Amino acid sequence: MNHHKLIIIGSGPAGLTAALYAARAELKPLVLAGLTFGGQLMTTTEVENYPGFPKGVQGPELMQKMIEQAERFGAQIVYEDVSKVDFKKKPFFLDTGQNQYSADCVIIATGASYKWLDIPSEQKLRGHGISACATCDGFFFKDQEIVVVGGGDAAMEEATYLTKFALKVNILNRTEILRASKIMQDRARQNPKITVEYNKTVEEFLGDDKLTGVKIRDVKTNQVEERKIGGAFIAIGHKPATDAFVGQVDLDEKGFVKVFDQTKTSVTGVFVAGDVHDHRYRQAVTAAGMGCMAALDAEKYLGMDQG
Repeated sequence: MNHHKLIIIGSGPAGLTAALYAARAELKPLVLAGLTFGGQLMTTTEVENYPGFPKGVQGPELMQKMIEQAERFGAQIVYEDVSKVDFKKKPFFLDTGQNQYSADCVIIATGASYKWLDIPSEQKLRGHGISACATCDGFFFKDQEIVVVGGGDAAMEEATYLTKFALKVNILNRTEILRASKIMQDRARQNPKITVEYNKTVEEFLGDDKLTGVKIRDVKTNQVEERKIGGAFIAIGHKPATDAFVGQVDLDEKGFVKVFDQTKTSVTGVFVAGDVHDHRYRQAVTAAGMGCMAALDAEKYLGMDQG
């Protein structure tokens, strides 16, 4: 079995920043990057809010630079997905289906994925008028009419933020009742740029290379309306990549990894970083910051463990 002092699971900004710091601390970390490495930034075209890139940077390019930087200091990156772990005893056990590994310390940085509507037109136009992150992409929709799909706190928050740029924001909620907290509902309703539409679902997004409109179905009357819009934001939640950790570390009701002291999980020697825990900020820079914290915590733990 392949044994390592530190194994980092995940290769988004959190995992790769953790790898960079751990490698510079001479912990010789192994990164189990996954088959689809790089996290959500691999599907992001232009990243304009990551420090150090005044002209912006393509998401995949930024992730490639992070990989090269971590490898430069000795991080070993393996493109395998972790399917099973055993954190009940030490050393910790990890299985990718291709290989088995053991580790004295683990950092979970598997991230989370946006929930999508899963209709073909949406998949075709993601990044070309359809987004799931207002703080990432809202700037590109100045003076346009846009829709936000969803009815929870995230949808209200996205819609409110988007009014900084958009001419008009229409929230499309599939039922008669919003799931959002009262304070978030009130904030959205009181904003003159926001309209909440009930019993509405998206039938289809329109456009070839760029989003130009949307077909909206009224679930009560079954009538379909075609509307011109400049952008669409899907805000129906996130799914954390924690299937392999069920029963191994404490998760919250939505499946995100719980922390008990900065980056410490319920298991001593297992740390967490990035969107697999953080469902509030969900930014590349905050994920990277937490990756740094997790690596420093892991370094301290390993030093104490050996001392």
